[in-house]
Amino acid sequence: MRLTHWTDYSLRVLMYCAQCEAQQSVATIQAIADQHGISKSHLTKIVMTLAADGYLQTSRGRGGGIRLGRPAAQIVLGEVVRKTETDFQMVECFGEGQSHCALLPACHLKQVLAQALEAFFASLDAITLADLMNTTQAEMATLQTLTFMPNAAQAVMAVKTAKSRKATAA
Repeated sequence: MRLTHWTDYSLRVLMYCAQCEAQQSVATIQAIADQHGISKSHLTKIVMTLAADGYLQTSRGRGGGIRLGRPAAQIVLGEVVRKTETDFQMVECFGEGQSHCALLPACHLKQVLAQALEAFFASLDAITLADLMNTTQAEMATLQTLTFMPNAAQAVMAVKTAKSRKATAA
């Protein structure tokens, strides 16, 4: 099973907003798009859907942006994934229609996969956005501020290379 980009980006938006909330700042679609390299247009659709579902609040104008629609401790990951994913039909026999599988009468795969899916959601249902963001508001406030740095990877490598050259020379 693989989550769609829609779900992945939805979770990233919620995490970004939770971190901004802990830092008493407001997220913007542009900042999230820049941070994660996601299309602003696609992200706008995701934010509007999350807002319609009550996960986010949006406001326009000066001082506007995106905020969590409820406390991070009340946003359950399993619920978010169920709302953002469209298809949990892991194999053909999960579907409503007739299956063309010749093994179906004696096969237990459907039951095993159904149990695995239940276990997957049981795990996600036990985790809130606050849990994911490292528990309390006080701890969340200590997280590094999210900033977009397009050449961050190159900068980190340059620093590491310079340090290793210094260590080798010494």
